[in-house]
Amino acid sequence: MWADALVRGADTVRSVRLRNEAGVLVDEQVGVPAQDGDLVLATVFPAFGNAHSHAFHRLLRGRTHADGGTFWSWRDKMYAVAGALTPDAFERIAAAAFTEMVASGWGAVGEFHYVHHRADGGPYPDHDMEVALANGARASGIRLTLLDTCYLTGAIGSDLSPEQRRFGDADAERWLERWFRLRNRLAATHPEVLLGAAIHSVRAVSADAIASIVRGLPTDVPLHIHLSEQPAENEQSLAAYGRTPTKVLADAGALSSRLSVVHATHLTDGDITVLGEAGVHAVFCPTTEADLGDGIGPATELVAAGARLAVGSDQNAVVDPLLELRGLEAGERLRSQTRGRFSPQELLEFGTRHGYASLGLPSPGALGGPFDFVEVDAASIRTAGSTPPQLLLTGTGSDVIRTIVAGRVVYDRGRDGPRLAHAAVELARFAADPASRSEGAS
Repeated sequence: MWADALVRGADTVRSVRLRNEAGVLVDEQVGVPAQDGDLVLATVFPAFGNAHSHAFHRLLRGRTHADGGTFWSWRDKMYAVAGALTPDAFERIAAAAFTEMVASGWGAVGEFHYVHHRADGGPYPDHDMEVALANGARASGIRLTLLDTCYLTGAIGSDLSPEQRRFGDADAERWLERWFRLRNRLAATHPEVLLGAAIHSVRAVSADAIASIVRGLPTDVPLHIHLSEQPAENEQSLAAYGRTPTKVLADAGALSSRLSVVHATHLTDGDITVLGEAGVHAVFCPTTEADLGDGIGPATELVAAGARLAVGSDQNAVVDPLLELRGLEAGERLRSQTRGRFSPQELLEFGTRHGYASLGLPSPGALGGPFDFVEVDAASIRTAGSTPPQLLLTGTGSDVIRTIVAGRVVYDRGRDGPRLAHAAVELARFAADPASRSEGAS
């Protein structure tokens, strides 16, 4: 592959030839011409890592925005969609949602997955829902870190509601047993999938169960959790434990550099300090946090304390890494009334290296790392005149020309119009009826 401009940090490398072996970047030459047979690109970035996604939430896009309400009223509508999913439908929804992701420049995704069982809570015989996600990722070409999620209680000290039964595994020990069985299952049939883990939240997993999970998981497995997304979560934690959710995690031994805390919106100064000292990833999802009225998290304070920021698309009301990064910067400007809170170099690091690291993956586009790149149109009506590093602040996912994962072009704007149209038809059909069967679908 040859690129006229490769944006990497503050530097833009010109006339660079990159060599791929088995999906890994093994060599680069700067200031050289393209050779016969090279894929010739213009302006290229490392691929973006989507550190937090719920693929099936994509079905709610454009169907919940007119009713007002809160996160909690939106959640009731989400439960209705989750309750109707079948493995067959889930696979096709995931394939379509992940196709939108690669078309927008995401090269990897962390799927925070908790729809494990049948609607009545009974188990599927062969990890059908997890395999559906893996199949959907394979069809789209995106890298998948499947963050299999433990979800045990409806609120602190409360049983799961009927709408939540298919999420639960009774207790931490049974969730761990299922996690290890799933690891064996994916290793046999989907070795390209990295199996991570997640704790849904302090609301949904007790302090003792969190400690059991931390002890029971291999130490190299990426671990994610929703943290302090809503003030109500903090209030419930203080009432039940006398501690903030962050302090509950600290006392359970969960705080470490392998942990990613998602949202981290409503934190105390003490929370920020201990999260930074642990070197966690803090995954902000600005378009979702704005859509649900969650609030704006303390991004600059977390970075100053030692945390590493990443971004995700969460409910997938917007699927666009450039808009997530721009939203992160815009939120910081709004709450501080100051411009330039993060430099384009920092935003690129959040979107690429930190996003991949949160998912347990090496840095994309670095020597020895994944051969994952995104070509962005630097001459569109949106981007014309921008310097290459500032394309992050002017472009959108519509300006993505190609996405390359493991050395393979998984999206090409010039050829993939019919593929995107098919994914759009699938999403519209399943949004109208989440339980739609795929028989007869083209």
